[in-house]
Amino acid sequence: MPIWIDIFGLVGSLMIAGLVFFAVVRAVARYRRNMDVTDDHQYTATLASLSESSVRRRFDPFTDIDWDAPEHAITADDPRWVLKDDPLGRTEWYRSQPLDKQIAIGMWRQANIAKVTLQFESMLIRGLVQYASRVPNGSPEHRYCMHESVEECNHVLMFQELVNRIGFDVPGMQWWMRWLSPLMPLYAGPFPNVFFFGVLAGEVPVDVLQTNALREAGSGHPVVEKVMAIHIAEEARHISFADAYLRKRVPKVWRINRLWMSLYVPFVMRLLAKPMVVPPRSFFRQFDVPRSVRKQLLSGSPESRQELQDTFADIRMLCSDIGLMTPAGRLMWRVCKINGAPSRYRGEPRRAQVPVQVTGV
Repeated sequence: MPIWIDIFGLVGSLMIAGLVFFAVVRAVARYRRNMDVTDDHQYTATLASLSESSVRRRFDPFTDIDWDAPEHAITADDPRWVLKDDPLGRTEWYRSQPLDKQIAIGMWRQANIAKVTLQFESMLIRGLVQYASRVPNGSPEHRYCMHESVEECNHVLMFQELVNRIGFDVPGMQWWMRWLSPLMPLYAGPFPNVFFFGVLAGEVPVDVLQTNALREAGSGHPVVEKVMAIHIAEEARHISFADAYLRKRVPKVWRINRLWMSLYVPFVMRLLAKPMVVPPRSFFRQFDVPRSVRKQLLSGSPESRQELQDTFADIRMLCSDIGLMTPAGRLMWRVCKINGAPSRYRGEPRRAQVPVQVTGV
């Protein structure tokens, strides 16, 4: 083989290695510049407001909830545990069961939702600490991330206490999610945008579910309603931070990154919402749920599918505002079956369309 081929090969390899090194250096420099937020006065003011709110209004699950109060007693014959506004509770099979079995299923379902929530919170805590360890000295993000971590630790205590008092040994998320859960916090350092979209995917469905439940106050067990009220009050700050973070960071990333994020966001939203909608297999075995009912939950009724679409209206608004509603992104939302109109403002309630009779004049 002529020596000039070897020379060209060596030179070509060195050039490729140099280009890769240059790209990595630029990416690291860009990452470090983005970590400095002191020049964005609106963003720092938002962080200061959230941090001050965390100091001014915070909850402790063992001082703000009287777990041993008579009205908070959890018993196996309390009809308030019967599922009402729930995909499983709407099935003919569930409504045909004896009252004691309906109560047991309702208690198991509430305990498992609480377990799923605290598992998400645990991942979030680890990721926030991972992210905060990388921010520069003087960054207001560090203070708020630590405030949020403290609140999430209290949420984990609160939800685990609820699970313990209900008394069912529930698994929470599906087994493969539990096995992979240690990986998600690792994204927070090198890939914070990916992490904070995952945060919203875990927090928003729980927030919407609990907000809708509290709109019918008095229909559920009082200790569950107290837990929900505390969680919603503090989660509003957490969702606000993730929203503000992504609005600041995502529009500045390279176009190719926005393209793949437009595909990633609807996928992770649909993936992490599933544990809230469909119980794990152990539930179906324990209560002898027919296979047809499980298939019905997996496919979803028209009402359940509409509720799932409405759950992510705020996320669709966020994606529209930061340039992630690309043609490919809109297609992915449709493939995941969570497409729909974006919210006009955060927290906009879904209003049912009232039929209007049109008469001739």
